[in-house]
Amino acid sequence: MLRRFDRRIFLRSSILSAGFAKVVRTEANNFQLAPASKPQRVVFVGTSVTGLTFFTGLPTAHRSETTNASAPSTVPARPPYIKFRTFVWLVLLLVGLGILRSAIATRLDSFTIDEAYHIAAGVSYVKYGDFRINPEHPPLVKLWVGSFIAATGFHMEPLRQFSDKPDERAFTETLVYRANDPDSVQRRARVAMYTLNGLLLIFLALAIEQAFNPVVALGALLFLVIDPTVAAHWPVVMTDLPVALLSATAIVLATRAFRGWIPRDLAFCSLFLGLALTAKHSAPVVLLAVGAVGAGLALFQPPERSSGGTRWKKLGKAAAVVAGALVVLWGAYLFRFSETTTGQECFNRSLVDKINDVDTSMYHAVLTAMAATHVVPRAYLWGFADTIHAGMEGRPFPQLIFGRIYINKGPKYFFPAIIAVKLPIGLSVVSLAGLFLLFTRRLPEWNFPAGIILAEAVVFFLVLMNGATYAGIRHALPVVALISVFAGMFVQHAFLSRSSIPKTIAAVGFLAAMLSAIPVMRPWEYFNEFVGTRNAYKYFSDDGVDLGQRTKELSKYYFRVLKPAGEIPEVMCYACTHELDARGVDYVGRDMQRDLERIADPVKTETIASSPQFLIDPYSDLSTLSSGEPVARYGNLFIFKGTYNLPGLAAGGLYWYGIEKLYAEKPDEITAEKAFQRSVNLYPRVYFYHIELANLLLKRGARNEALHEYEQTLLYAPADRKIRQPIEAQIQRFAGDPHAKIPYLRNPFME
Repeated sequence: MLRRFDRRIFLRSSILSAGFAKVVRTEANNFQLAPASKPQRVVFVGTSVTGLTFFTGLPTAHRSETTNASAPSTVPARPPYIKFRTFVWLVLLLVGLGILRSAIATRLDSFTIDEAYHIAAGVSYVKYGDFRINPEHPPLVKLWVGSFIAATGFHMEPLRQFSDKPDERAFTETLVYRANDPDSVQRRARVAMYTLNGLLLIFLALAIEQAFNPVVALGALLFLVIDPTVAAHWPVVMTDLPVALLSATAIVLATRAFRGWIPRDLAFCSLFLGLALTAKHSAPVVLLAVGAVGAGLALFQPPERSSGGTRWKKLGKAAAVVAGALVVLWGAYLFRFSETTTGQECFNRSLVDKINDVDTSMYHAVLTAMAATHVVPRAYLWGFADTIHAGMEGRPFPQLIFGRIYINKGPKYFFPAIIAVKLPIGLSVVSLAGLFLLFTRRLPEWNFPAGIILAEAVVFFLVLMNGATYAGIRHALPVVALISVFAGMFVQHAFLSRSSIPKTIAAVGFLAAMLSAIPVMRPWEYFNEFVGTRNAYKYFSDDGVDLGQRTKELSKYYFRVLKPAGEIPEVMCYACTHELDARGVDYVGRDMQRDLERIADPVKTETIASSPQFLIDPYSDLSTLSSGEPVARYGNLFIFKGTYNLPGLAAGGLYWYGIEKLYAEKPDEITAEKAFQRSVNLYPRVYFYHIELANLLLKRGARNEALHEYEQTLLYAPADRKIRQPIEAQIQRFAGDPHAKIPYLRNPFME
């Protein structure tokens, strides 16, 4: 039983859950069908957006005169209608089928590499009211899942001060995999996420129904239910799908709110904007874009098109939408600036250091101003700084894009291209057909809402194109959710058209998409026929290819094949070592006293499990491994066996051993320095190995040796200004006062 304090925190953290339920009840009450003797609410498929009022009670039946423009010859004079009750049942049916499909297709998935981190963080939020763990992401998803997991049983250790991110991650993963039953935790987390994302899909469908009509909403929902990326993300404790659905809902609601300026429309838009902010740090892009649209319409919207009062009054309403969203954000952090109940800063790195990591002067100035004004909670600001540094400025990770390796960031066209190859071709065709209708003004009554949605999607695309590309389709999910609306618009057009051509395009498009996507049992790995799921690893290596979901298969392979033969594999993939430990899998590195010299030996005669991200990694140089044929393959998990000369792999093993020793609860700097020294001696071409060694040498006063290692760092660093400039500045510091204190250089691979 939870202690009194735990129950209080649990109830406070469950406010968001109760709010979701209240919205559903409000929706049902406001749209309850009247008895036969009273006017019934019927929704005409061809009804204009101006003929609807959001959440205002029972309207009378719409008349065909509400349409803004005369119907084309292909559209009936009086379109058919769908009762709201029928619409709701169809939405629930589609969502239920989507959950069933996802549950079957992902039933063998292990946790992604981040889920244990998020779950343990969420439980700590609920039990302690403390937001120090995993501030990289806002708390909505973690509070939701943490509330469910804490209420159904989870052993949690007391919090402590962590030594950078590796120590914090090890703490959370140990909790999930060793202190608790990971399979039980995963089952309960999946139920929680199916519930959350299912509700968010329902809310999005209801919003589209109000801004457009039921057929558009059902077409958009069918689009999302078919999409394999949505199916793959549905049960995982990650923030990408929730922020996509919440952002799309807020944008759709904004198309109504800024047209009629009705208080309830504005309030619901503000609510969902706020919830998007509490889901992921990409949501400020949506907040700023929606705010800009609201301000622009308030100032320039023709007076005859709205009844929101004067321009300044409408501008005040737009500002209130943004302010209300910030109130929701503060509520998610219990209306407290500090991440701890005592007010003490307890992140794994200080907020000042986190802001100083940001190199771009504009971003740095904005973050500094936000810190000074306390406009958002401190934990949110810490994560926002991390997102700008890693997500906008980039991570120095190697990434394979169309068969070419990029460091830090991919090309500008990456996100449109990754959507083109990850989205089923049939869905792309239907959504492009909907865009064609918009550009050719075939549905003039929807030019306003569809134009706003398209503008917001373009803005998000522009931000993505200037950011990091390591996450792949995950970070583009808000765009996928928005373009589903255009697919729904084309379904509406096909539904009403007297021509068989639109009907055929819509039917064939959705059918082809289902035939392409639904048979794929591991939808995270799905790529459409332009690339092919089986061969995608040859062209891409981002998070949309693999994020550690094959660990259970690796475990089964170990017990079925390797353990009976007495073999211990080397694991070079996104498999959490704490999960392997919990499942009883032995691997090279589990016992470092036994395995250290084996790790350091560049000649490997053994079984090696690897995934695409590691096979193309230039820092490990596994080319002699990847050129061979695997003895077994499980999707994007490859099992190799043989004798290989892999000095890069050996050096990498020593480096990570040093990281483990250095960033532990009780750091062992002597052992870490020896490991880093052996690593650079064995394979000197990896620049960040030299950074860690140089920092330790500098710390113990060996300035000349430290300078040499920083110079080696610059020698092997990629030709990227953002990577090389801090190294050059560090070397210049040695030319100054020999007694001046020189700061340590941050290893960019720690982000």
